[in-house]
Amino acid sequence: MTVLVTGGAGYIGSHMTYGLVDRGEKVVVLDNLSTGVRSLISEQATFVAGDVSDQSLVRRLMREHDIDAVIHFAGSIVVPESVEQPLRYYANNTVASRALIESCVEEGVRNFVFSSTAAVYGIPDASMVTEQTPKEPINPYGRSKLMTEWMLQDAAKAHDFHYVALRYFNVAGADPKGRTGQSTPRATHLIKRACQAALGRVPALDIFGTDYPTPDGTGVRDYIHVSDLIAAHLLALDALRAGTKAEIFNCGYGRGLSVREIIKAVEKVTGHPLPVREGARRAGDPPMLVADSAKLKRTLCWTPKYDDINIIVSSAYAWEKRFNS
Repeated sequence: MTVLVTGGAGYIGSHMTYGLVDRGEKVVVLDNLSTGVRSLISEQATFVAGDVSDQSLVRRLMREHDIDAVIHFAGSIVVPESVEQPLRYYANNTVASRALIESCVEEGVRNFVFSSTAAVYGIPDASMVTEQTPKEPINPYGRSKLMTEWMLQDAAKAHDFHYVALRYFNVAGADPKGRTGQSTPRATHLIKRACQAALGRVPALDIFGTDYPTPDGTGVRDYIHVSDLIAAHLLALDALRAGTKAEIFNCGYGRGLSVREIIKAVEKVTGHPLPVREGARRAGDPPMLVADSAKLKRTLCWTPKYDDINIIVSSAYAWEKRFNS
């Protein structure tokens, strides 16, 4: 059996590839390298350059490599960009995912793990969100992911096709072994940008919005270490292979940190103050998003190992110092 990882040259996808290889899985990575970095992929994985929307290519890979599961990361992920270029996001995230799901159905690949997002919740009324919180995305990125979740649900009802959708909150940090990290060009992740500012690679860290209805006026997010997120994917894959048919899980720690609190954590790790610039809110950004991940812990017995903002920041900073050094 072999796992097809789409977008496996990206930030989370490259960590996934190492997670699979580390436990002896055969892995094929499909990535068009539009934002991914080829060197981040484990040398033990088979790399194929291409698009998930290329059904002839995808179906050939499924047959040639005896694919039994797909872990789908490929897509566009920048919220403000999705507001500016909505049709691009629907093409890259929704239309391409539809083609990939159809390829799985046609080739009899039953197991599908989907990289979804907390953006499907929009601006929730509750301080913490469960999987049952109403889905009211406020930007095209969130809508494009929710549409894919709907397609997965419908495909699972109509075909011998099973899936787990994992709704990520804010993913951060880097591989503890130093093999990969956040390397995407023009990355907008807060902790990466803060580390870049600490190293003088950008003039300052921009704070987008200081007037949110939060304790210090800045946005609050639930930051999860990428390695803990990968552990959730592996558990989801195991559950599918054991017979799980359709599940959705939040992936976060259940604790929110504001932008200013992240700045303090980076300053603690680096030992010096960060240059910051305060600006207006970005389009499509909710004030607060914090996960209730009780279902993930209860159902898949997920136990995070890196639930400490200092560990998250330290790993991100160590990677950033090596990356492009």
